[in-house]
Order: sequence, then structure tokens, then C-alpha cells
Amino acid sequence: MKKTMTQDERYQMMIDTPIPRLIPRLAVPTIISMLVTAVYNMADTFFVSQIGTSASGAVGIIASLMFMIQAIGFTFGMGSGNYISRSLGDQKGNEAGRAAATAFFSVFIIGILMMVFGSLFMEPLVYLLGATPTIAPFAMDYMRYILYAAPFMLCSFVMNNILRAQGIALYAMFGIATGGVLNMLLDPLLIFGFHMGIAGAAVATMISQMISFGILLGQCNLRRDSIKIQLSKFTPTPRMYGIILHAGLPSLCRQGMMSISSVVLNLAAGPYGDAAIAAMSIVSRFMMFINSSLIGFGQGFQPVCGFNYGAKRYDRVLESFWFCVKVATVALTAMGAVSFVLAVPIITLFRKEDLDVIRIGSKALRFQLATMPIQSWIIMCNMLPQSIGYGFRASLVAMGRQGLFLIPALLILPQTFGLVGVQMAQAVADVCTFLLATAIVAGILKELKGKMEKGAGEVA
Repeated sequence: MKKTMTQDERYQMMIDTPIPRLIPRLAVPTIISMLVTAVYNMADTFFVSQIGTSASGAVGIIASLMFMIQAIGFTFGMGSGNYISRSLGDQKGNEAGRAAATAFFSVFIIGILMMVFGSLFMEPLVYLLGATPTIAPFAMDYMRYILYAAPFMLCSFVMNNILRAQGIALYAMFGIATGGVLNMLLDPLLIFGFHMGIAGAAVATMISQMISFGILLGQCNLRRDSIKIQLSKFTPTPRMYGIILHAGLPSLCRQGMMSISSVVLNLAAGPYGDAAIAAMSIVSRFMMFINSSLIGFGQGFQPVCGFNYGAKRYDRVLESFWFCVKVATVALTAMGAVSFVLAVPIITLFRKEDLDVIRIGSKALRFQLATMPIQSWIIMCNMLPQSIGYGFRASLVAMGRQGLFLIPALLILPQTFGLVGVQMAQAVADVCTFLLATAIVAGILKELKGKMEKGAGEVA
């Protein structure tokens, strides 16, 4: 049996292993985790869509809440994770432990508050998220159990990132994948076997998230090569929160804007009926599936980037970035081309009984797939500055795709182009974000190259 790697051995692995071997080694588990999560999100959409168009639309409504939960979880998870990577790269293990504990216990408290207040104000909340009167009853049935699961979901996001930040992505994958597979098995059983309807999908999600939480907590606290999550290291100080939130701000911007734009999307699609809301919900879930592989690949890049930046190996930071850009662009373009051709069958798979959903969804899907080649560049341009602590610039890129450009596009384009404006809004936002990301990352790459040349001069 392969012996457990010590933190010193893991440090050497992160700064010495050739980049083309190291990143795939770390990325494959995270890609699998992301794909499993995306698949079970699509499974929820698929099984719920068999109930009816309004039920399918409810999934899109609650997606806004799920994005907000993810926003908080990723903010604390990636914020602490990036600091953990840099701390371990700088051989400051105690600081890494404090960041892990602070992030974990903070999001657990936030999750409890979300559960309590969300349950008290559920009905006005679903209308605020864009529900129509026919969708609202389904949305409330779904939301109730998602709120119960919120503390466990938030903590799981944090622990997943803590493990990844240490280069232990394989064990993070095990916790996430187990919950995802269980969710897919429970969905049809609870929805149809126990006749729970849309509530069955939410209960399946709740149970799977609780089990993932237990597995991830065990991986963090029972493995000797992992930072332990200890209450004694909980450090809720302005300094620690400042460090976590500065590094996690891009995730908050990206996921938080995704939540807001999801609400705006529901409101923009609402005048065209439940079929439009359902169609855009299906498209969003499918695009999350396509992008999950890229995000998983990028998450394999982040600990490598953070470790080597902390160790002042700027040459490896730059090599990692360009390696990921090349691989991701080729892979995403290929997946986008295949999906573009199969757009109608893809949407038909979810709602074959509703021709309006198929018509609206297939056109919207093709608009978004047309920008796939540039999405790999956008995401890597977001992950590079976030991984090395350039929080503000990373936040600008993160806000672009889901906020700065998408929300105005959803508000303006439908006024001129009607439903087509709703369908094309994301593609327009992607083009604008590509231009912004290119301008921002050009300056960062120049700075890193300067640091690398300065370091080489000092050595010489």
C-alpha cells in the first residue's frame, strides 16, 4: 500500500513535479467531482421535468438560492484554500490550520441563519426569485429541504477546497462523488417510488449533502497528512476574515452575481411563460455540466499556482497558466462543437412533451455554445489572479460574465429583440468579458514575468 505523504513531501511534489504531470494528477479528481455534481444537478432537472413544465421552472427558481449558497461556500472555501496553499508553500502550517477552522465554523453559523430566516420568509422569497403563481407551489416544496441542507452544503464546499488546497484532491473527490451518486439514485426513488413529487428531489439532495459532509469531515480530521479542522483554531478576527474574504472575493462576485443574474433571467423570461423559464433553466444546467470539466481542470491548477507563488517559483506559475489555457481551449471547443450539433436532442431529452421548451431552449443553447472557445480563457484569467492573491482584479473578471455584462444584457436586449434577446444575452456577455479579462490578465502576466526575471538576476 502506498504510504501517506507527509506535508514536506507534498511540498516538494508541488514545486518540483513537471507541470504537465502535476496539474492533470490534481485536476482529474476535481474534474470528476465537478462532473458528478453537474450530472446530479442535471438528474434533478431531468426527473423533475418529467412532472411538468412548471415543476421544471421551479428548479430554475431555486437555482438562484443554490448559487447564493455556493457563493458563500466558495468565498470562504477558496478564500481560505488559496491562503492555505500560499501558507504551506511558505511553510507556515499553523496559519493554514487557523484559516481552515475559521472558514469552516463561520459558514456553519451562516448556514444555520439561512435555514432559519429562509424558512420563515419562504413564500415572499420564491416570488422575489422570479417565480410565477403556477411555479411558486413547486418552488416552495423544493426550497424547504434545500434550506435544511444549507449548513452541510456550505461546510462541504469549504472542506472540499481545504483538501484541494493541500494537493489532496483525490480524497475531496471521494466525498463529493459519493453524495452525487447517492443523489442520482434517490431522485427517481423518492420522486416516483414514494410519490413525493418535486419535494423528493430536494430530500435526495439534502440526504446526499449530509453524507458528503460526513465523509469530507472524516477526510480532513482522520488523515495525518491533512490540516485538521479544530474549534481551538477558530480565529474570527478582522485580520483572518480580511485574508479569507480578500482571496475569496472573486468567488463571491462570480457565484453571487450568478445568483442575481439567475433571478434577472427568470424575470426576463417570465413574460414569455413557464416554458421560457423552464427552457432557460435546462440550458443553464446543461452549460454548468459543460463548464464543470473546465472549472475542475482550473481547480487542479489553483493549488499548484498558489504553492509555487508562495515558494517564489514564478516560472512555474506562468508555465501552469499557459499549459491550462492550451488544454482547456482545445477540450472546451470540441465539447461545444458536438453539443451545438446535438442542441435539439439535448433539450428534447428533458421535456419531450413541450415543443415550446424545445424550441426556446435549443436556440438559447446554441447561442451559448458558440462562445465556448473563449470561455476557457475567461475562466483561467479569473483563476490565475485569485490563486496568487490579486483579489480585486480577479473579482472584476468574475463579475463580468455573470454581472457587469449579463445583467445589463438581460435588461436591455429583450426590449429590442424580445425572447431572442433573452436567449442571446449570455453569449453577448461572454464576448464582453473576454475583452475585459484579456486586458486585466495582460498586466498580471507582465508583473509575473518581471518577478521571475528579477529572481533569476538575484540568483545569478
